[in-house]
Amino acid sequence: LEDQCRLHSAPPLGTLLAVLDGHAGHAAARFACDHLLPTLLEAASGPGGVTADAIRDAFAATEAAFIAQVSSQWDTNPDLATVGSCCLVGVVHERTLFVANLGDSRAVLGKKVGRSGQIVAEQLSTEHNANDEAVRQELMAQHPDDPQIVALKHGVWRVKGIIQVSRSLGDAYLKDAKYNTERIKPKFRVSEPFSRPIMSAEPTIVSRSLEPSDCFVIFASDGLWEHLTNQEAVEIVHNNQRAVRSHTAFFLFIFLLAFCCCLR
Repeated sequence: LEDQCRLHSAPPLGTLLAVLDGHAGHAAARFACDHLLPTLLEAASGPGGVTADAIRDAFAATEAAFIAQVSSQWDTNPDLATVGSCCLVGVVHERTLFVANLGDSRAVLGKKVGRSGQIVAEQLSTEHNANDEAVRQELMAQHPDDPQIVALKHGVWRVKGIIQVSRSLGDAYLKDAKYNTERIKPKFRVSEPFSRPIMSAEPTIVSRSLEPSDCFVIFASDGLWEHLTNQEAVEIVHNNQRAVRSHTAFFLFIFLLAFCCCLR
C-alpha cells in the first residue's frame, strides 16, 4: 500500500494530521508518516509555537532526511531515488487551522451559511498538478530554458512527460541530476541534462481562523476528488454525520476534524 496517514493529538500544540499519497513505491509515504509529524512537533515546540515557518521547516527537515536515505542506499537500492509522496498536513492550534500541501491531495472545509444552515464547501489547499494551467505557467517561468518542462501525453499534462505533480517529498531523480542515470528504470530517466531541481519540496501553506459556522474538514488524496466535487463531498458528510461518527473509515484516507469542542 503506497498511501499512509497519521493522526496525533499533542496538547498544547493541538491536533495534527497527515495524509501521504505515495507513488512509485511506498517508501517515501511511510518515511513521511514516521517522521513528518514528530519533526513538526519538534519544530513547533519552541517559543514561536505553531507557525507557517515551523511547518515549512518540518517539511524541509523531512525531505532532507529522506534524500539522505536515498544517498546512503544509492549503491544498493537506486530505485529509492524514484519514489515520492504527496503530503497533506493539517494542524488545529488555538482556533487556527493550518493546511500545508505538496502535490494534489486536497483539504475541503464544510461550513454552514445563512439562516437555513446550508452546508457549503471551501477548498483550503493549493494543488500542484501539471493539469492545472497555473502550475504549468509556474514551471515554465522557473525553467525558461527548457521548452519540454511540461508535456502532454495521452491527454494528461506531466512534468517532463513523466509525473503529474510538480511538488512532492522524495522523487530525488527529478531534484538532483546525480540520481537520474542509467541505474534507475528507463521510464524515469530525463534525457536532457538539468542543473536545477525540476520538482520542489516547498509546501503551500494557508492558515484560517476557525469560526462557529465551520463544521468539519475533509482531508483526502486525489482519488476521491476524481469522483466527487468539493460540494458533493461536504454534503455527503453533512448528511451522514451519525454514520461518520460510528465508522472509523467512512472513506479511505478521508479524515474529519470536528471543531465543535474547539469552538465552544
